[in-house]
Amino acid sequence: MKVKKAVIPAAGLGTRMLPATKTVPKEMLPLVDKPVLQYIIEEAVDSGIEDILIVTNRAKTAMDDYFDYYPELEHRLWRSGKAEQARELRSVADMANFFYVRQRETKGLGHAIARARRFVGDEPFAVLLGDDIMMSETPVLRQLMDAAERYDCSCVGGQYVSDEAIGAYSSTKIVPLKGRVYEVLDINEKPSPEEKLSNFAVMGRYVLTPDIFDILDATPPGRNGEIQLTDGLASLCRQKRMVAVDYDARRYDTGNLRGFLEATVDFALRREDIGPWFRELIADRAGR
Repeated sequence: MKVKKAVIPAAGLGTRMLPATKTVPKEMLPLVDKPVLQYIIEEAVDSGIEDILIVTNRAKTAMDDYFDYYPELEHRLWRSGKAEQARELRSVADMANFFYVRQRETKGLGHAIARARRFVGDEPFAVLLGDDIMMSETPVLRQLMDAAERYDCSCVGGQYVSDEAIGAYSSTKIVPLKGRVYEVLDINEKPSPEEKLSNFAVMGRYVLTPDIFDILDATPPGRNGEIQLTDGLASLCRQKRMVAVDYDARRYDTGNLRGFLEATVDFALRREDIGPWFRELIADRAGR
């Protein structure tokens, strides 16, 4: 199967990053000099995605504005001799075909994904969570898409975590297939140590078949009274084949302050233009 569409759920309230997210969507907070969401979209585009649906809410029109043309600003940049900046602004809007739908109520990740049904139709599609930034040689989504296409089924991405951390994620029952790919037999949401299926946690990236929509429509509210994507995935893997990829990447949860600051430091240090200066700045501050 070929995956050309992606869904990015970005309707959360951003409560872990208040007060900044009272008026600025957490996905639009600047990570060095680009918003968090742009890194996620670049990963999708670099993986071969052409059409992207962003699930928003009434307070997040800034995302729609950002991934659109701004002719007045572009014209001023051209007149000021800042052609490179003008071209960069235009290229952001041209990265993919962007679509938007609102999640009118905050009723869980599964409910947000269900809002994409008309956009997806009967095609397989990718899901990239709006908090999770990945640093990798091969885009993480591409790693999942390769496995989904090879085994012709849904695929979830994740990594092994500690006993203490597994309760913050979905835990999986898996068996090895080949290399970093596993067969998924079961999934549960944020388990206690006694409930965990393994220490392999699903985190941030999915490739799903459209079968998930009928399942989500029939999924009752679960943890926190919300429709959980994990509950839908648990049903899906019992009905259809599903694989998991232990993706090769450094993952950052930018939805919390520590993860956001860690990502900011690491991405700044990797920049050729400011990396050396920033490294010296950190060393100077640490030495005081």
